[in-house]
Amino acid sequence: MKDHYETLLTEDLGGGLLLLTLNRPHVANAMGTQMGRDLLHFWESINEKPNLHRCIILTGAGGKAFCAGGDLKERRGMTDEAWQEQHLVFERAARALLDCPVPVIGAVNGVAYGGGCELALLCDFIYASETARFALTEVTLGIMPGSGGTQTMPRAVGERRAMEIILTGLPFTAQQAYEWGMVNKVCPPEKLLEETIATGRRIAENAPISVRQAKQAIRYGMQMDLRSGMMFEIEAYNRMVPTEDRREGVLAFNERRKPQFKGR
Repeated sequence: MKDHYETLLTEDLGGGLLLLTLNRPHVANAMGTQMGRDLLHFWESINEKPNLHRCIILTGAGGKAFCAGGDLKERRGMTDEAWQEQHLVFERAARALLDCPVPVIGAVNGVAYGGGCELALLCDFIYASETARFALTEVTLGIMPGSGGTQTMPRAVGERRAMEIILTGLPFTAQQAYEWGMVNKVCPPEKLLEETIATGRRIAENAPISVRQAKQAIRYGMQMDLRSGMMFEIEAYNRMVPTEDRREGVLAFNERRKPQFKGR
């Protein structure tokens, strides 16, 4: 991971918790080619060394927008070839986030439209500001979701609701997203980051190998039938048995103290 990105801010919050901020507030954090490249580099760096962090929070700068989607001003006049080349960067960044073994919480602080909504859906779960609004607007622009939206939205809200959201392109509120199961918690704007960080710290305090294995068991198990998923779970579980953290967790419980997990 770089110390500096042109379109992203990273902040180490301690204890393995990392805050990642989309940082183009002058254009509602819209995603241009450089942001796509920065996100791709960031997620690939995390995936190469997952032991360095225990939880990541993703949010947007400026308070009004999480991410307004693709930067249409940058795309104006693009050739078909240039458009597809740019989108390939976005696709790779989306897959790198999807493959991230470290838990990722979306802290959606404002507008999350198009690719911004898809980015939020790729997080493991979402906390949203009361002022947040979501939409997959691509069909109103002559395209369609292309960073996972047609796959992640149905998994979050069900097929029929996803059909309505994607085929109309209409926006919906944070409260609606909560009621439909897409958002885990709706927070007052001034409390969003505080409450997301509190949850992130709780995750980061747990045994990191256990957390990563549990995440993968859920993610991949949901793509299997129940029996296959349970077999996958046992394979993930058995990875815990010979770890120092498993022995530390049991010892700390019996000694009535807080465990000190080291990711080993």
